[in-house]
Parts: sequence; structure tokens; C-alpha cells
Amino acid sequence: MSEEGADPDPGEGFDPGGERERRLGEGLFEQEMGPSSSMAHLYRGEVHRMTRWRERLDRTTNWAVTVIAAILTWAFSDPTNPHYLVLVGLVTLGVFLGIEAHRYRGFDVWRSRVRLIQQNVWAPGLDPSRSVADRDWRRKLSADYDQPTVKIPFEEALAHRMRRVYLALFTVVNAAWLIRVTAFADGADWPTSAAIGMVPGVVVTAAVAFVYLCGVVITVRPREWHSRSELRTERIDDWQQP
Repeated sequence: MSEEGADPDPGEGFDPGGERERRLGEGLFEQEMGPSSSMAHLYRGEVHRMTRWRERLDRTTNWAVTVIAAILTWAFSDPTNPHYLVLVGLVTLGVFLGIEAHRYRGFDVWRSRVRLIQQNVWAPGLDPSRSVADRDWRRKLSADYDQPTVKIPFEEALAHRMRRVYLALFTVVNAAWLIRVTAFADGADWPTSAAIGMVPGVVVTAAVAFVYLCGVVITVRPREWHSRSELRTERIDDWQQP
């Protein structure tokens, strides 16, 4: 023990090989994790982040619906208004879809962590007869915190948002455009009434149909889903029965 006022021993507290740093997190997450444990705080934080990104998705959808409603209202308010403004609405809807698909990929990062904890901590904790869904869940969660990465491709994110909201919106806007160039055509028959400047109506109609069919294919084609959605299956349980 050094005398009072003497310089501390340079070897005191020396950590050869960084052993103390390597063991810094040891014991942080034990097998028995109560409501006030570190895992509970971690879970609460991930749920908060997931909720914030969910709100960002809803905000984009609300803007898309509002803009489309305004465009369709103006397009049908006067027969002399040009029909191509409805197509401008389709382009705007596509921009909103791209933004929302990008946000969905970010939302899925946080949701995948929440689902990993729910399936491997809370589910077996509430029901001891239930086994852990993924024996390697700790390593996966640790790796994701060390290097966060997106979990789903962009095309799958498009399919998710198309299934939930945007396929219905595209269908409504395409139907409105078809009505606008047929029933509300001014002195011209369809498909001539669908012309835009020097572009023939047949070409415009074919382009609109092609883009819509591409959206339908992206939405309904069979695929291996990577998203860890809670409602992937349509199963209804009466969980309140004893």
C-alpha cells in the first residue's frame, strides 16, 4: 500500500489484454430478468423507437390521401379541366409510395428487434411450457446492435405498403382517370380522349395499364417474406377461454 501523498503505483489497476473491458457487459442480462431489469428498459426503448417510425409511416399515408383527394376533386369539378392532372396524381402517389417503402425498411429494423425479444424473452417467460423460438437470439441481437442493417429488400417494402394501402389508392385513381377520359370526355371518343399533347391516347392508356399491372405483380407475387410482422398469419384465437 503506498504512503499518503505518494504517487500511485503505475501498475495499479492495470488491465492486461483488456480483460476488464471484455467482461464489462457480463451479468448485464441474466437468465432471470425481472420487470426492472436492463432487458425491460431495452425493450421499452425499442418499442418507443418502433412507435415513432410507425407514426412516420402514417403521416406519409395521410399526406398521400389528402393530395389525391384534392387532385380528384379539382379534376372532376369542371369538364374542361385536363385529365392528365389525374396522372400527375398517380406520379405523386408513386413518390409517396417510394418514401413510405424507405421508411418501412427503417421501421422494420426496430420491429424486428421487438419481435425477437417478444418471442424469446416475454413469450417463454409468461408461459414456461413454451420453448425459446430461437436459441441464437442473443448473438443475433448483439450483432444487430453492433452493426445495424436493414432486414428486408426495397421491393418487399413496396409490396407491404401496396398491400396495406397503396394498391387500393392506385386502383381508385386509375378508375377515376378512366372515368374522366370516357364519361367526361369533351367531343372525343376513348382512347383518343386520353391523348396528352402529341402523345396518342393509345400510348397513354397502355402506359397507365402497364404501370398498374407492374404494381399488382409486385403486390401479389409469391415470395419469401423477411419482415418479422406480428400479423403474418390470419389466425383468430379466443385467448380468454380457460
